[in-house]
Amino acid sequence: MQIIRYTKDKIDDVIQFELQLRKEEDFWGWEIDDAYIENVKKSFEDPKFAHSLSFLAYVDGKVVGRIDSTLICSHFDGSTKAYLDWICVLKSARHFGVAQGLLAELRKQLQEQYQVDTLIALMASNDEAQRFYRAVENAEIRDEGIWMDC
Repeated sequence: MQIIRYTKDKIDDVIQFELQLRKEEDFWGWEIDDAYIENVKKSFEDPKFAHSLSFLAYVDGKVVGRIDSTLICSHFDGSTKAYLDWICVLKSARHFGVAQGLLAELRKQLQEQYQVDTLIALMASNDEAQRFYRAVENAEIRDEGIWMDC
């Protein structure tokens, strides 16, 4: 497995990953259509995304997993934390250490590049995600999450 940073030139690889993801499990709730692709392309040009950090896991030249995060900079205590927005592995590639590898690389890069010492995640409610998050080393479950529309 090779883990590399997700950059604009990797969008086509990610689209193939997303399409395969939907073939293996069809419950994701959004389509990989032209609007989705255009939004992703624009995100690599938009300065609002300057603090986004994402990685892809490749096996045999194909993306089998991805992880996406962003920095959270706060005047509350002058800290920089990060938010884990998305981690996903193809069903056919699960239980081979892909998610663990992605998470380890993200944590390493956040610490080295931005001196982040805390990565915050909302835990998905499905059983597989719950087992994964409860097994993450050097982590504890602290707070509930809430999603608020703006």
